[in-house]
Amino acid sequence: MNRKLINWTLGVGTPLLVVAAWWAASLNSTNTFFPPLGAILERFRALWLFDHFGSDVMLSLGNLVIGYVLATVIGVGLGFVTALVPVVRWALDPLIHFLRGIPPVALVPIFISLIGFGIEMRLVSITLAAVFPTLIATVDGIRSVDSTLKDVGSVYRLTRGEKLAQVYLPAAGPQIASGMQVSLQVAFIVMIASEMLGSSQGIGAMTLLAQQSFMTSDMWAGILLLGVIGFGANLVFEVIKNKVLAWYVGSRRMARA
Repeated sequence: MNRKLINWTLGVGTPLLVVAAWWAASLNSTNTFFPPLGAILERFRALWLFDHFGSDVMLSLGNLVIGYVLATVIGVGLGFVTALVPVVRWALDPLIHFLRGIPPVALVPIFISLIGFGIEMRLVSITLAAVFPTLIATVDGIRSVDSTLKDVGSVYRLTRGEKLAQVYLPAAGPQIASGMQVSLQVAFIVMIASEMLGSSQGIGAMTLLAQQSFMTSDMWAGILLLGVIGFGANLVFEVIKNKVLAWYVGSRRMARA
């Protein structure tokens, strides 16, 4: 109990100390590129909680959610097929590993050239960049399922669908979840890059515009918002993962104890 209290105190106290240090260091700042934290928070409130919330924040979040969901569905579905059908695995394995070696942000200029500057470009960029971590984690997770579990499924004469739902998916679930978490981070990065390089709307575009216009407080406010969204998205994912994989989380806690 004491250890949990210490961990909670450190988890809450450290960010508060960082904010306090930032506030103190910038309090009397006259540097154009390092404005006082109070001024940044004021612009944060004005921009992202009121003026641009509906037009930019919700647009960025919508693109992130749609692109990530599509990447997850494609990655898990194609991962199962690739892992369980040898012909598909032999055909796609080299292509998958070639494409995943390309930096995700490098895909954005390609899609701008092919699709243009619309919302379709952003969704395609996010989806295709984020699909590979989930896809590869799914393939590895399915292929590493214990042969004993497969034999149990055969003994009980489970159908193909029952094996997928009751044997393969639970066994590979933790590894698939890890891939999905990496995909979420990639989707977030590409969302920002696609807005900065190919849009006049969204958090990334507004932050870049503020930097180019020397509106430093607005730029810092945009960076602060991106940090909050990234932290919040990861926190929500962890909560959902712990709920869905409660059995796995519980078994790890028991093993550590």
